[in-house]
Amino acid sequence: MNILLFDTPEARNALKPFSFTRPLAKIRVGIATVEEKWKHHLSGTYSFLTEVYLSKKFALQEDEENLLINSTICPDKDLVESIKQLKLNEKLVKESTLMAFVCDRATLKKASSNFTGLNFKKVDFDGTITQIKNKWDIFLLNDQEIRKDFQWICQGRTSQTIEDKHTITYGFPNIFLEEGVSIRAAILNAEAGPIYIGKNAVIQEGAIIRGPVAMGEGTQINAGAKIQEATTIGPYAKVGGEIYNSVIFGYSNKAHEGFLGNTVIGEWCNLGAGTNISNLKNSYDKVKVWDYHRDGFVDTRLQFCGVFMGDHSKCGINTMLNSGTVVGVSVNLFGAGFCEQFIPSFTWGGADTHTTTYRLNKALEVAENVMNRRSQRLTEEDKYILTHIFRATAIYRIKANI
Repeated sequence: MNILLFDTPEARNALKPFSFTRPLAKIRVGIATVEEKWKHHLSGTYSFLTEVYLSKKFALQEDEENLLINSTICPDKDLVESIKQLKLNEKLVKESTLMAFVCDRATLKKASSNFTGLNFKKVDFDGTITQIKNKWDIFLLNDQEIRKDFQWICQGRTSQTIEDKHTITYGFPNIFLEEGVSIRAAILNAEAGPIYIGKNAVIQEGAIIRGPVAMGEGTQINAGAKIQEATTIGPYAKVGGEIYNSVIFGYSNKAHEGFLGNTVIGEWCNLGAGTNISNLKNSYDKVKVWDYHRDGFVDTRLQFCGVFMGDHSKCGINTMLNSGTVVGVSVNLFGAGFCEQFIPSFTWGGADTHTTTYRLNKALEVAENVMNRRSQRLTEEDKYILTHIFRATAIYRIKANI
């Protein structure tokens, strides 16, 4: 089966800044990305129908018959069974949401990303769906998705044992360790939810982890860290301090003290020592965040909402970020005081400094250095994507007099 995970323009706008650098199915919520969830639940050859500038890295594979699945929707048993029943020129719909459809190569080429006008036979889905509609859904859905992913990832498998006699566990049947995990004198409490620890992860002395929590492969929890409920870290991330109900994508660091809550951090980010993120306004009002489609702020209707930071962005030591702050791709923040609540991509500076444009050649150089340090390579496709984002987001820097 040739399966295409398709993005819609509306969803891509709603999920910026994370959609700038990836197809939506590459977003991680729970233990796995949306793509990884579908690959487990439905066998096939997978590729992405996304923005043209991303297609050099995330190529589309066509076939004579193609199953297209909405990349913002997480699978479950009932949904997968309904999708399996779809025939050529049929579409599965939940109210106004197009969930999946089957089409031939000619129709796929003709429709491109505009599927709303397809004259297909409609099949209604009666079950409930889990959909990432907004960027804050990534942390809102993280608790339930950790629990769901834990079941299929760990089912029928045996966890590695914890041999360190100074580590204390509660609810050990809800703790799963992959091979190569190192734990020293930590406290793991899985009574309220599972704890998944990926291959070769490291938990240092004095760390406290309260499930549900997911740690990806190669992730490191530094000494004395406090990792609280509904948090996903990594793979290959390093964290310390206090983290609550947050998702930190791969290869990002928050290695030092400081609080981070109800927040989503992209890949290849670094938060300097003492960086603190507010997830609650002093007025206890609902939090507003920047919306790229409306070119303004929208009400999340959430009392607890932290920061959304795009890939390759960095914070200097003691940076303060307010509730609902949206940070674009490849931003370098530093200085005293609270930063602006919307910081365009490729911005250099902070609250008490003159902000300027982060020069593209310098940003690419830094990204390359950071990735080399982790034995990864900034490819020509990566450079093309970042260059496109630099040009496409210039309008926001102009409006902000940057």
